[in-house]
Amino acid sequence: MIMRKVLVPIFAIVVFLVFWELLVWVNQWPNYKMASPSDLWPAYVKYDTLFFTYGWQTLWRTVAGLLLAVVLGTALGVLMGVSRTARDALYPLLVGFNAIPKATVVPIMALMFVGQHDLNTILLAFMISFFPIAVSVSIGLSTLEPEYRDILRALGASKLMIFRKIALPKTLPEFFGALKVSVTLAFIGTNLVEIIEPHGRGLGHLFDSAKISSDYPLMFAVLIVLALMGILLYYVVVALERIFAGWAERGAD
Repeated sequence: MIMRKVLVPIFAIVVFLVFWELLVWVNQWPNYKMASPSDLWPAYVKYDTLFFTYGWQTLWRTVAGLLLAVVLGTALGVLMGVSRTARDALYPLLVGFNAIPKATVVPIMALMFVGQHDLNTILLAFMISFFPIAVSVSIGLSTLEPEYRDILRALGASKLMIFRKIALPKTLPEFFGALKVSVTLAFIGTNLVEIIEPHGRGLGHLFDSAKISSDYPLMFAVLIVLALMGILLYYVVVALERIFAGWAERGAD
């Protein structure tokens, strides 16, 4: 089972890379139009120091924004899940805020927090990734079957005990499902700031520099590193899900 879960994704990635290489080869595209996987390794070798430096900058700020989204998104989701009034009041605000293109928020934050590049990046990663977490926790708590509450209350359980023993564990599958989505969204937020706000940090800055110099192999090399980092964090979330909500997957089997 473990080998299948490891080998199947690796096989899929290899097939994708082979298809990509063949597509470029068949169409005879030059690397200034479409880089192929074989063009990427020289870019990694040439700019290895920049990839390590900028990659670490992007990764830690993305993780920081994601952790902030987990804490505040969960707290907001719990509030909306246990209170219908809070849910009715906050849902329109959350939907409206989430509908705003985050690229338009970057210049505003740059003016509000001049020179605070790390703060701006973490904030946008948080803003773009907390919505799925808040909504999933809210839905999980608000859809708890009333029969559970009635039975547990008849047995003498308090509201706090029902919330802690039944409601919160029930939301874990939804929470981790939303967290898998938020991982990719956090990277989008981080790179938006790195590309739009010129501060010379992160993989977004390296991508922008490659775009200015028309270095297509470097541009695609940056995209592949970002994809790999996203996959890494995704599987970290999968591992945490197996630890804290593995019962849901076993129940599905």
